Amino acid sequence: MTSSGTLQVTKRDGRLEAIDLDKIHRVITWAAQGLEKVSVSQVELQAQLQFYDGIRTRDIHETLIKSAADLIAEDTPDYQYLAARLAIFHLRKIAYGQFEPPHLHTHVSRLVALGKYDGHLLDDYSAADFDALNAHLDHWRDMDFAYAAVQQLEGKYLVQDRVTRQVYESPQFLFMLVAMCLFAAYPTATRLDHVRRFYDALSRFRISLPTPIMAGVRTPTRQFSSCVLIECDDSLDSINATTSAIVRYVSQRAGIGINAGRIRAVGSPIRGGEAQHTGCLPFFKLFQAAVKSCSQGGVRGGAATLFYPLWHWEVESLLVLKNNRGVEENRVRHLDYGVQINRLLYQRLIKGQSITLFSPHEVPDLYEAFFADQEAFERLYVQYEQHESIRKRSLPATELFSLLMQERAGTGRIYIQNVDHCNTHSPFDPASAPVRQSNLCMEIALPTRPLQDLHDPEGEIALCTLSAINLGTLQSLDELPQLADLLVRALDALLDYQDYPVAAAQHATRQRRTLGIGVINYACYLARHGLRYSDGSALALTHRTFEAIQYHLLKASVQRAREAGACPGFSETRYAQGILPIDTYKKDLDGICHEPLHLDWEGLRADIRHWGLRHSTLTALMPSETSSQIANATNGIEPPRGLVSVKQSKDGILRQVVPDIGPLRDRYELLWQMPGNEGYLQLVGVMQKFVDQAISANTSYDPQRFEGGRVPMKQLLKDLLTAYKYGLKTLYYHHTRDGADDAHGSLPEDDCASGACAI
Repeated sequence: MTSSGTLQVTKRDGRLEAIDLDKIHRVITWAAQGLEKVSVSQVELQAQLQFYDGIRTRDIHETLIKSAADLIAEDTPDYQYLAARLAIFHLRKIAYGQFEPPHLHTHVSRLVALGKYDGHLLDDYSAADFDALNAHLDHWRDMDFAYAAVQQLEGKYLVQDRVTRQVYESPQFLFMLVAMCLFAAYPTATRLDHVRRFYDALSRFRISLPTPIMAGVRTPTRQFSSCVLIECDDSLDSINATTSAIVRYVSQRAGIGINAGRIRAVGSPIRGGEAQHTGCLPFFKLFQAAVKSCSQGGVRGGAATLFYPLWHWEVESLLVLKNNRGVEENRVRHLDYGVQINRLLYQRLIKGQSITLFSPHEVPDLYEAFFADQEAFERLYVQYEQHESIRKRSLPATELFSLLMQERAGTGRIYIQNVDHCNTHSPFDPASAPVRQSNLCMEIALPTRPLQDLHDPEGEIALCTLSAINLGTLQSLDELPQLADLLVRALDALLDYQDYPVAAAQHATRQRRTLGIGVINYACYLARHGLRYSDGSALALTHRTFEAIQYHLLKASVQRAREAGACPGFSETRYAQGILPIDTYKKDLDGICHEPLHLDWEGLRADIRHWGLRHSTLTALMPSETSSQIANATNGIEPPRGLVSVKQSKDGILRQVVPDIGPLRDRYELLWQMPGNEGYLQLVGVMQKFVDQAISANTSYDPQRFEGGRVPMKQLLKDLLTAYKYGLKTLYYHHTRDGADDAHGSLPEDDCASGACAI
């Protein structure tokens, strides 16, 4: 401290000089321009209370940012933009040593030389191209970010050294370079136009991309699929191959779905009775170790959901693997679980009958029919129940379903897959390409085949590449054709642009070319139209919107098929038979939603039969918890918990304000204002009518609404049956209100890869 008592600051080069409070005042005043209900002096005061002698320049900036962020509230939402602008100012100083970014070409050349960017950018684009795109760049769009967005960008997406925290780029470069990479192979006559349009849509938050794309495209690491589905067979070779594939994909940012339902039950004979099988537990632990061995490139921790059928011999032990009771030896707590159910099992519950458990390896045809043919499954199931030589045991269906729902409620992360809906209302023909599992976040429904080894030509690892449309930015459904065309083109190009660590994934992706385009900001969309989740008022608009989304995505895929050919696996789809989602949905929906179809589906059907589709799937509704924050949007299709949500992530506490809180404050229906799950599940059913994959849909419960402060099992089972009735393919989280989120809508960060997992 100087003799006059002025605090000193340690500059980046190590020099000490007096803190310049006037400079700090000018920076905060600049950041506050045009914002309402923000106080420059209050931010200054809060920050100065935390200054100390010798404080580093970087710490001063971070203290200013935090001081502004701490003031974000329902009545003063603009502090989210003040904090964001201060964060952008700080970020650019770190990246460039100054506020103004360099020329695009200068920037790319430097980062290619540092090994941070892929060198093809300099080979594929000329100096004139760089000049044209640099002129189109609008770095002032950085000022449109909210604070949570900048924190997520810096924590997950911007290219950086994660040890030294040296950031190398700012957001507009990220957006432009993603566009340049995706359209690099397009003809030069149209390429720059596609790049500009995609950059504009991304930087203006019209569309959203998942974490793997945002973090990885433009870098030398070329694996950008959000979701990886790996099926395991009942053999040591397959288990080892599955484990190796998990490690390879977790290390490259992907979330994993593991189908382990084929693994035989404990006590099964091995080598003709020479030994007894140890059952599922040791192998589930092996998969868990593989998932947690890598941190997805430092962007996210590894995460996976493991799938098995409700009728598995070991189901009672498997259902409790995640709970906090028991000891480490009989728990596998760091995986999530997807329990697979079908019509027959639900019927046994409704009729008060028993469910018989089998070891899948003893009834392989039953296991195959469970997914591919429901009539055959029911016939075989009854037949095997009467078969004396097959090991089996029975228990009351109410007891088994109650255990399932008890564990779902207790952990929040025992998920549901209705395997019959995944195949009867599917783009794939289950006779040739059955869907036997979902992914980490329960929105992907794609065919897989077990790996026997990492080079197995018959194995099929399913990948899905995600993105989302920001419904909150739509002024009219007439805007969807252009957005659909842009997204389909970009993601189609990405399938050829990326690398494939495992051959089974490359073969399957090139065959099926599966995309999963969803939505964010649905809650804002409803609020802007004055509609609610719980009262049925949003059913008609939801029907029109998701009809238009699926229709225009299919049209865009037909156009790409005309230009580049249909995907090689098109013949294994129902689309090739002229069957569309509007033909196979659960007809119970017609009893609650009377909205007619508005678009020319018969003309589209004819175009598909003539030209084919470039992509086997087009839609999936992912959680997008992280990526929605970039657009300052509500996540996925979910209602917000509060007008200000306090979200916990590995980067700290983030306060996110719902879009347009001023005019829409009283129009949002918040999660815990909803009387129950019925209205929400009806809306998801309407969406599922059109969505060709699945939907990350949650169930939520406030115990205080029920007698004794406990949610009755009867209610849990009723909601489960309601979801099935309306055709839902999957259920994701089970949320329980614990009182801790009453003030601001606290929410832990989603594990989902589509959080970017868009996405």
